[in-house]
Amino acid sequence: MTERVIRVGMLGCGTVGSAVARTLSSYGDDIARRAGVRIEITRVAVRDVARARDVPLASQVFTADAASIVDDPDIDVVLELLGGLDPARPLVERALAGGKPVVTGNKELIAAAGAALEAAAHAGAADLAYEAAVAGGIPLIRPLRESLAGDRVTRIIGVVNGTTNFILTQMSEHGSRFEEALAEAQRLGYAEADPTADVEGFDAAAKCAILASVAFDTRVTDADVYREGITRLTARDIADAARLGYVVKLLAIAELDEDDVSVRVHPAMVPASHPLANVRDAYNAVFIEADKAGQLMFYGRGAGGDPSGTSVIGDLIRVARHLTYGGRMQGADGTGLGRRIRPMDDTHGQYYLNLHVEDRPGVLAEIAEVFGRNGVSIERVWQEGFGEDAALVFITHRAQEGPFQKTVQELRERDAVRAVVSLLRVEGEE
Repeated sequence: MTERVIRVGMLGCGTVGSAVARTLSSYGDDIARRAGVRIEITRVAVRDVARARDVPLASQVFTADAASIVDDPDIDVVLELLGGLDPARPLVERALAGGKPVVTGNKELIAAAGAALEAAAHAGAADLAYEAAVAGGIPLIRPLRESLAGDRVTRIIGVVNGTTNFILTQMSEHGSRFEEALAEAQRLGYAEADPTADVEGFDAAAKCAILASVAFDTRVTDADVYREGITRLTARDIADAARLGYVVKLLAIAELDEDDVSVRVHPAMVPASHPLANVRDAYNAVFIEADKAGQLMFYGRGAGGDPSGTSVIGDLIRVARHLTYGGRMQGADGTGLGRRIRPMDDTHGQYYLNLHVEDRPGVLAEIAEVFGRNGVSIERVWQEGFGEDAALVFITHRAQEGPFQKTVQELRERDAVRAVVSLLRVEGEE
C-alpha cells in the first residue's frame, strides 16, 4: 500500500524554516511513525529563489510567488514562517478561508490578529496552530489549552525574551553596563542589529498577549499590554537589587483578577529564592498558577531555529493526524468571553523606591505623609548615606498602581527630595 504523504507549503525559509526542513529530512521516518503519515515540504516561497540555502530541498521547490502556494490544491498544509503582518496576514486568512490548515510561529501575527484568524479557522473548519509563537521550543499553548482545560488558570509570570534575559544576566553577574551587555548579545547573535523589539519589550508584550488570550479565553492584543523595556536600567539598579536579595528580570505577567484580565511587561525585582531568579542567559521560563494544579513551571530554550522548529513540527504532526484520521485541533471561534482588560493604573503590586533626599530632621516624616495620604503602605524603609549622599529606600506593601504613581509624582515636587534615583516593581513576594 502506498504511504500517504501530507504536503506542506512553506512560506519563508529563514532560521526556523531551515531547521524544520533539516529535521524533517533527518528524522523523517521517526516523524512518519508518530504521525501515521509522512510529512514533506513540497513547495517553499522565498524572496530570492537564486540564493543558496543549507537545506535538503531541491531547487525546483522554491518560488517567489507565495500566493501560488496558498492556492495550490496539491498543498495540504500551509506553514507560515515569514514573520510580521504583511504579507503574512492576508496569506494566512486566504488559506484558512479555503479550508486549508495553517501552522505558524509568527507571534506578531497572532498577538495582533489572533481573534480574526481563529474566527477564519472556525469558519473554514481548518486547524490554526501556533505553539512556536511563544517561547520557542517550550510547550505552552497546548498545556494551557488542553492539559489545564479542566482548571482555572489565575496567573502567568515569565521570562519570555532570551535577549533581554542574557543582557540582565551579564549586568547581574559581571557588573556590565547595559550598553556593554547589549553589544555582547549582538556579538553572540542573541540580539539583532536593531534590538528595539527585544529591549523595549515589544517581543515580550506580543507573547504575553497570546498567553493571556489562551489562558483566560478572552481576546488580548499586544496593544492591550502595558510595556516597559530595560533600556533605563542601570548597573546601580542591578547592584542595589542584589544587595537586598533580589534579581532583576524583564517579566511578562498576565493575571485573572475576579473577571478582569491584567497584562503587563516590565522589569521587576524577584526574590533570589524564586525559581525565575535562576533563569540565566538566553533561556526562558514561564510560571503558571492554577486553582487546582497549583504552581507549574516550564523552562527551556525560548528561541533559535532548532527549538522553535521542534514546536513547529509538533504542530505539523497534529495537523497531519487530523487530516488523515479526522478531528480538529481544540481552539476558539475568535469570540472569547469578552473579559475587561484592566488598565495599568487599576492593577496592584509592590514597589521599590530609592530617593536622594536632604539630610535633615523631619524628612522621613514628610515623605511618609505623602505615602499615607495616597493610601500606599510602607513595608520597609531605611536610610543610606549622610549629607550630600543621603538616601531613603522604601519597599511598599501591595498597592494600587495609580495612587503609587501619584505618590512618586508628588515626591518629585518636594524640596526635600533631590532625585528619584530608582523605581522598580517587586514580584513574587507578597
